[in-house]
Amino acid sequence: MANQAALASLKGLSAGLYSERKFLLRELSLYSATFALPTNTGNFGFKADYFGDASYNETGIGLAYGRNLGNKIDVGIQFNYYSFKVSSYGTAASINAEGGVLMHLTDELNIGIHVYNPTGVAIGKTKEEKLPSIYSFGFGYDVSEKLFIGGEIEKIEDQPVNVNTGVQYYFDQKFFASIGIASAISTYYLGFGVLLKNIQLNVVTSIHPQLGVTPGLLLLFNSRKKDE
Repeated sequence: MANQAALASLKGLSAGLYSERKFLLRELSLYSATFALPTNTGNFGFKADYFGDASYNETGIGLAYGRNLGNKIDVGIQFNYYSFKVSSYGTAASINAEGGVLMHLTDELNIGIHVYNPTGVAIGKTKEEKLPSIYSFGFGYDVSEKLFIGGEIEKIEDQPVNVNTGVQYYFDQKFFASIGIASAISTYYLGFGVLLKNIQLNVVTSIHPQLGVTPGLLLLFNSRKKDE
């Protein structure tokens, strides 16, 4: 979901479910589902999101495609349908695009670029509002088989630059933990996970200094075997 170019590296059917309750408020609940299918002509992905409740909600679906271009370069693109609904006011929607590039500099070091809504697509019939454009650049480095570090510089239109950094450590082949920070709003996050054959379960939480805790649960499935 962060960079569609990552689809190119998938070797088997994959799926994921994620849910969080922002600041423990039911009205700010988020639900996401993803599905990815590799083919001989590139890999396809699908995602669906729902945020909010009956009085105000945002819904999004997206269809993505990623493939390897050779020379350790992967590319991906995604088309999205986004809508939001406000009770007693109606619904507005738009279609937008996003895409990214991943470069595998070494077996351990990867860098990526991602762009969301670069054309500034407007929302609704009046075209008075538009979705923001978002640009990001990041890296991931496998220090060892147990330790991974990553970072990202993100610029959302009309907002300050945000720096996201994180570390993930595997205690053994089944258990791991992660920790990170988002600089723009000084939010910290923690996560713990377990691997059970082809299923990965993650319990995560983020902590905002004023607004409090956001708990989340992530379930991933990957049909690829360990020796592939």
